[in-house]
Amino acid sequence: MKNFFSNKLFHRLPVETYVVTFTVLLWIILSLIAPNFLTGDNISNMMRQVSISGIIAIGVLCTIIIAGIDLSVGSVAAFCGVLVAQLLSHNFGIPLSVVITLIAGMLIGALNAVSVGKLGIPAFIVTLAGLQVYRGLALLTSGGMTVGGLPPNIKEFARGTVFYIPNLFLTLVVVAIVVHYLLSFTKTGRYLYALGSNSEATRRLGIPVFKITMLAYVISSGLATLAGVLLVSRLSVASPSMANAYELQAIAAAVVGGASLFGGRGTVLGAVAGAILFTTMSNGAVLLDIDPFWEMVLEGLLIALVVYLDNLQKKRMSGL
Repeated sequence: MKNFFSNKLFHRLPVETYVVTFTVLLWIILSLIAPNFLTGDNISNMMRQVSISGIIAIGVLCTIIIAGIDLSVGSVAAFCGVLVAQLLSHNFGIPLSVVITLIAGMLIGALNAVSVGKLGIPAFIVTLAGLQVYRGLALLTSGGMTVGGLPPNIKEFARGTVFYIPNLFLTLVVVAIVVHYLLSFTKTGRYLYALGSNSEATRRLGIPVFKITMLAYVISSGLATLAGVLLVSRLSVASPSMANAYELQAIAAAVVGGASLFGGRGTVLGAVAGAILFTTMSNGAVLLDIDPFWEMVLEGLLIALVVYLDNLQKKRMSGL
């Protein structure tokens, strides 16, 4: 183990490499010890499951890159899921209901950005408050009850496939490509990383810091809203308790995938890889009938290990 840490190859390997390698090994092990793991139904179920968490993780990644955080995404998904369900149950129609809900979600992101960028409130506090506020609004909007009576065709998208690939997973792929392009091939993407690396230098260079902050939080809340709508499509009902703790899963996926909570680093590939890893662990635990409490322990230890390896790699590269 010591020789591995001192190996020059280890210095150059990105964190995503560890995550992908560990996930592949986990798939191989599960395929050998869990007979139902590689069945078509189980793989499709995993693809649908990871789509929701992956979309939220990509959104949270954008706020982490600018050295922010968004703890409200799970509650935003629940509130907007209840909102779209209420609109549908009142015969607004699917297209109009989805558009109204997406606008509401992006407005939430804009409010977060104003609170952080203009009012100077720490992102942790703003979004922690949002975690409570939007979960409460979900309960108020639904009356604390599950919202049903939705149009029968609301479930068609989530349960549909294209060449045996679930529509939900294809949606994740499209979101990942768009955000990856934004972060990797546009000036705006470079500004996002610059803001997270050194906010003061970014201001002195004349980069529009508030606009960049606004974009990051609007993307985060917008994708959380999209995830909430897709979750309603998958379940055919909306519950104020849905997407519970999804914010922790999203942050964990992004961090395990190589994002730094200090900002300036992180990739879409890493966030999606992290989401796939956690989905695989959860699915494997169910198939092997492992106590879910042990699953939580293992996920926490995995996060700590990946962060340790990343910090060790940075120290080795800097000669410390």
